[in-house]
Amino acid sequence: MYSREHFLIGVVVSGPLLVPLSERFGTTLLAGLFVYGVLLSVFIDLDHFVLTRIRTGSWRHLAACLKNPVAAFGDQDWVFEDVDSTDLEHERILSHVLLGGVLVALLVFVSPAVAVFSAVVLYFHILADLLRDTGVL
Repeated sequence: MYSREHFLIGVVVSGPLLVPLSERFGTTLLAGLFVYGVLLSVFIDLDHFVLTRIRTGSWRHLAACLKNPVAAFGDQDWVFEDVDSTDLEHERILSHVLLGGVLVALLVFVSPAVAVFSAVVLYFHILADLLRDTGVL
């Protein structure tokens, strides 16, 4: 999925998750959680650059995105066009699950509510990836 789509998923998922948390957290923290949820939904995909670095031995994909971040966020078809997408699809889902699991496990000790919030945001991110990969979306 594109970053712009994960951005929208982050907005749609994070917003309603704030409702049950509104009794526990103040407005400033809720706003921070909303921003965190949207950013988490988008930036969990940075693991793709580590995976392509492992596969290609080069950071050229990351460097290209850093040189043109607007295009990298908006039209991403060119970013990984020279990498075998079938293997990368499986590896990125696995990477999301591993990173998300570690993040949620660590957050449980800081704030169980934030851990659940993070888990739900990541669930919908991964679900959207799987739906796109299987051609449902």
